[in-house]
Amino acid sequence: MHPFASYVLRTYYKATGWNEDNLFTNLTRSSDGTSYLVFKISPETEVVLAILDFTVPNGIHLSMSKSPNSLFKTTYSMNAIPSLNGSVGYIFTSCDLDIKSSGHVPFKNMIERFKVYDRPRRPEGKGEEWLAGERVDTRDYLMYGRLYIPTGRLDALYSTRLSPTLQAVVAAISDPLGKVRPDIRGRGGDMSNLMVYLQHDVGKWCTEYSWSAEDSMWGIKVLHNFGRLGGTTPTDTEANSHATTSPKVKVKRIDEEDAIEGGLKGRVCAGAEVYFSAKERSAGISTGVRFTTIPDATPPSYQIPPPSTSALSAVSVSKNPPSQSPTTITALFNPMLGHLSGAYSARVSDDLSLSSRFDFNVYSYESEWTMGAEYWLRRNSSLEGSTDTQTEPEQGGKKPIHGVVKARASTSNDVSIMWEGRIRNMLVSLGVVSDFSSRLKPIKSMGLELSYFSSDN
Repeated sequence: MHPFASYVLRTYYKATGWNEDNLFTNLTRSSDGTSYLVFKISPETEVVLAILDFTVPNGIHLSMSKSPNSLFKTTYSMNAIPSLNGSVGYIFTSCDLDIKSSGHVPFKNMIERFKVYDRPRRPEGKGEEWLAGERVDTRDYLMYGRLYIPTGRLDALYSTRLSPTLQAVVAAISDPLGKVRPDIRGRGGDMSNLMVYLQHDVGKWCTEYSWSAEDSMWGIKVLHNFGRLGGTTPTDTEANSHATTSPKVKVKRIDEEDAIEGGLKGRVCAGAEVYFSAKERSAGISTGVRFTTIPDATPPSYQIPPPSTSALSAVSVSKNPPSQSPTTITALFNPMLGHLSGAYSARVSDDLSLSSRFDFNVYSYESEWTMGAEYWLRRNSSLEGSTDTQTEPEQGGKKPIHGVVKARASTSNDVSIMWEGRIRNMLVSLGVVSDFSSRLKPIKSMGLELSYFSSDN
């Protein structure tokens, strides 16, 4: 389940028109859910929740958040088991955000789930602002800070839009050396770090530049999308040429075969990353490719007709949605480490999504196969209470969603099961991780997470 800080950051990106999905870092997000929302500067803000790599709560975790106005938010958390600790966080944004309470927020917005993302679009900047005949444009930004008690660790993040297609993010960790565990301090010394990210997204291309002060790590990531961008349609010239061309009888050659219909129709994006550490004097490189089905499975993408001036309007509107399952296929390869990974994810029904991944190392011949599934739970509208009726509306007369069950199993004998849902005004996660190969400790961990946040907007 998304922490409150990640929910606010997602809402901020949506309000400012930034596409967080068009990043090489999030290439495999549909299957493993790895997200770079807050750059993993703290365990509280890590988002690794999807079909294959969802995180099961460990112990008892409680969090409460408050949004007194559209600009300022506060969040508090406490871990009761296995150790008692907590944190206090504050978030401030330059733009108004519509933050819902935990009892009214659409449930799917709080879950990292399988999703075929829409076509990438070129980000649009803010409109011009004028005051007394003078242009007074402002730059959107978000500031986030969290203090952990009793360790004294401090996490901070600052994100701002430098231009419509350029975004800068600065993340910092301040961890007192005297309170770091000896085993970690012996390996890496001071855990404090400063990270700077610069993201340039033009829709077709997206480039990420990064720098880490701890090990002087420099990195660059590039992602290229093949095909048309979202919101673009064929030009009127092309449409008119198709409309005015007189039909001709085509003579079929003897060696010509009929086109075979079927198969998945989709779009492809590919990318790579290169990084170099001046302190460690080491470098690395990795590449990846992703295939997703089209038209995009996210409604109402396939329902948007082309402009009325197009000669193909009448034909496009009358078409029905394609009869192909929303599917995502990804492949990653790191030639220096010899690691190869391939994942296949698909929504086989309205409520069931399946995914599988195979990891292999060409140097050690070690391999692992992981399987996962997520199933959405629905209930009759007549049984909904006054709070649950505020959930997101379902299309086609479907019953409203009130929870999801996720399961994962791998050849390493790890089996994880988690349920996430809403009980009145509180979001709840309950899960267990087991190891069937161990007779002494078949249950590795189990936990319960409760999250409540309110809004006065």
